[in-house]
Amino acid sequence: MAAAADTRGTELGRYLKARRAQVRPEDVGLPAGAGLRRTPGLRREELAALAGVSVDYYIRLERGRETNPSPAVVDALGRALRLRGDGYERLHELAEMASGRPSELPACSDHTVRDSVLRMLESVRPLPAYVVSRYNRVLAANPPGRRLMPGLWDWPEDQRNVTRYLFLHPVGRTLYEPWEETVALSVAHLRAVAGADPDDPELTALVGELMLKSEKFAQLWERYDVCERGGGQKCFQHPKAGPMTLTYEVMRLARTGGQRMVVYQAAPGTPDETAMLRLESADSRPESAPSDHPEPASEPHLANMPSPAHASAN
Repeated sequence: MAAAADTRGTELGRYLKARRAQVRPEDVGLPAGAGLRRTPGLRREELAALAGVSVDYYIRLERGRETNPSPAVVDALGRALRLRGDGYERLHELAEMASGRPSELPACSDHTVRDSVLRMLESVRPLPAYVVSRYNRVLAANPPGRRLMPGLWDWPEDQRNVTRYLFLHPVGRTLYEPWEETVALSVAHLRAVAGADPDDPELTALVGELMLKSEKFAQLWERYDVCERGGGQKCFQHPKAGPMTLTYEVMRLARTGGQRMVVYQAAPGTPDETAMLRLESADSRPESAPSDHPEPASEPHLANMPSPAHASAN
């Protein structure tokens, strides 16, 4: 039983440790203290004091040995860690997971896109739109949606992941502006949706690859920031459509294991709309991956990736 309890509490412990590292003593009114700190952020005893729990109890929580914290303790830890919004909700979700209560999220994602959703993708043209899995794998897209991310469709079907594209494709690293903010939000979203099932094979394969190939991803993943976005705005430096700022909405698709439909748009009559419409009016040849699929590259070898010009109909 002890081993099972440790396993349930592991993700909660990782989250507490990662968030503790992001809070400086001066952020919560504590003196920095003399001497060098071995780790960034708050010490365990400082966080325990702020939350009103014993140091021993907090250490058991962080090490996954205590798996049933009360709602009052979770609230106190959230306040001490200065968590808000998605971060605060994630702490409660992980505490529920540690206690063994079932998650509301499905255990795995379905990669089959319903015919009705495919018709919706076509019906919103000329707006770029695509469907992604729970872990950001692109499952379907209308023509302007495919052209929005040049080169993604050169990759094999099971490699077409937005987060992978951001970090490992040379166009993905120049398409979004600012890139640093875009990738931080993408990793925070991946952390948020991963919380209910951190051992999902699709997730562990993606994270393992990106940890190995991208130092930037590894840094962001270890921060354990969480953010679930239902929409927003992105700035593009598109190699064919030109610069444009588009708003987007994210719609969750029921009974799909976490699929989401993402639709971009621009204000009518603006230069942004003119640029966006170029995606619809571009060469309409169907995009398909070549017979020899290029593999996503690690950061030091990005120059070895194929030129975006090799992607058909981008």
